[in-house]
Amino acid sequence: MRTITATEAARKFSDLLDAIASGERVVITRGKRPIAEMGPPRRRTGADLSAALEGIEPPDEEFEKSIAEARAFLVPQERDPWDGA
Repeated sequence: MRTITATEAARKFSDLLDAIASGERVVITRGKRPIAEMGPPRRRTGADLSAALEGIEPPDEEFEKSIAEARAFLVPQERDPWDGA
């Protein structure tokens, strides 16, 4: 994992984004103290949505029905469909 200063990150922001898009994680420091860690976003799946919906208390029966219908469309997946492979 590469470490750069906040000044360097600001000056080379486009290069920083290119590195992150390639999968690199970067720690940004200010005054020799780490203040941020940047990396590619975590890919979300139907399982993430299902887990998020699991903890929601429905405000009414219609909402509960809508959540149940949405969950019915979620299919367990063995691979990430957004992976492109």
